[in-house]
Amino acid sequence: MSNTASSETASGLESLAVGGDALVGMATLGKTAAALALVIAIIFICTALLRRWNPQKRAAGGHLQVIGSAALGNRERVVIVEVEGTWLVLGVGGGQINKLHELAAPARPAGNGSHPMPEGERFAARFARALKHNAGLGGRGRGDA
Repeated sequence: MSNTASSETASGLESLAVGGDALVGMATLGKTAAALALVIAIIFICTALLRRWNPQKRAAGGHLQVIGSAALGNRERVVIVEVEGTWLVLGVGGGQINKLHELAAPARPAGNGSHPMPEGERFAARFARALKHNAGLGGRGRGDA
């Protein structure tokens, strides 16, 4: 009887050791996953803070604004930049930036404030009116401009 009892005890200890190894492996995997999730969360938080503070605008003192740009080729562009009331037409490409032309910035309309309404907002308002009109919720649709 003692032989069977000792063999049962030995098999119980072996199964406990195998189960214990599995638990240790799962705990290690859980710790690794938690550390990875923490690193990803830190990356997202830093990205959100950088977007909010906008270091590019601060670097130029807020006086630099890209007015428009057009692609001329795969790597070449023409860019219009406003710097303190002056528009610079720049050629960008091949690791170089060349000033092509310089002219005074046109006066902005006084009624719209410092920034005119972006094209996306005008489209959004027109799209919302069209949706209301098509859904029968009122609004005049196209003739509402």
